[in-house]
Amino acid sequence: MADNVAIEHAVKLLRQGRLVAFPTETVYGLGADASNPEAVRRIFAAKGRPVDHPLIVHIPNIASLNDWAQTVPESAQKLVARFWPGPLAIILNKKPQVPLEVTGGQQTVGLRMPDHPVALRLLEAFGGGIAAPSANRFCRISPTLASHVAEELGDAVDLILDGGACPVGVESTIVDLSGDRPALLRPGQISRSEIEAVLQTELLTFAPASVRTSGMMEVHYAPVTTAVLCPSERLLEANRQLTAQNKKIGIMAYRQWPENLNTAFICMPGHADDYAQALYASLRKLDGRQLDIILVEQPPDTEAWRAINDRLGKATIDYREFFTLI
Repeated sequence: MADNVAIEHAVKLLRQGRLVAFPTETVYGLGADASNPEAVRRIFAAKGRPVDHPLIVHIPNIASLNDWAQTVPESAQKLVARFWPGPLAIILNKKPQVPLEVTGGQQTVGLRMPDHPVALRLLEAFGGGIAAPSANRFCRISPTLASHVAEELGDAVDLILDGGACPVGVESTIVDLSGDRPALLRPGQISRSEIEAVLQTELLTFAPASVRTSGMMEVHYAPVTTAVLCPSERLLEANRQLTAQNKKIGIMAYRQWPENLNTAFICMPGHADDYAQALYASLRKLDGRQLDIILVEQPPDTEAWRAINDRLGKATIDYREFFTLI
């Protein structure tokens, strides 16, 4: 775990406009001083991220909302009182001084108070907002260990603060509160029903084309190896068909399968929260095996699995599409 010396060094680098990777409860973030446009541009360069793709600003406390948001509506106050610190980002109308480099040119800003001791110590010591998308190449698998950041970004990041494995494992829920009605932009560990219960209203769902925010590309969180999302009943058949074509196959399933499969196999947890925590590390492990195809068993279609299905939907090809191409 990062000690005080490491935190002090990280703060010094951030104030110099440099890049620091740090752990949150969701994934590792690639951080820069959110008030420094030049530093923020370094994030985009390091990730290969389009400059119109907005970043989330991580802040040390609820009071810091007033430094970034033009107004903090009652809906925002209710949500942060219930869920912060935690894996929830909210979109609010920005103050004029918030750099457009952070917001992708939009007049709104994403804000979050992470629930990780290293992240909170860093934010408190820095005393400002840290813009931080996931610390990986754009659209690739998000990092949940410090070693993942080093593998992905190498010398592009000036310091990596090691906080161990991220306990949540998938990115935060994003709720847009900048308009007349709240809208769910990205599912996460905090569910739609939990948010609706706090707000006492139904959330809208925006189509990806209607707003720009983190994680809304059609392809995202993806391994280099082609990954195919398969229903449980099609998994063994797909494996047999591909093995007959001399393909090297990996399988990621949430239940145990026959031991004689000639594949690289990862048995995923059957509980949604545990599956989420293991998701990206498991994809990375298979992605590093020099396979031809990764077959991923389709998880249940329930609210508890909504964030996982969202990430897998962007990281994989649907099996019907894939098997019409081969």
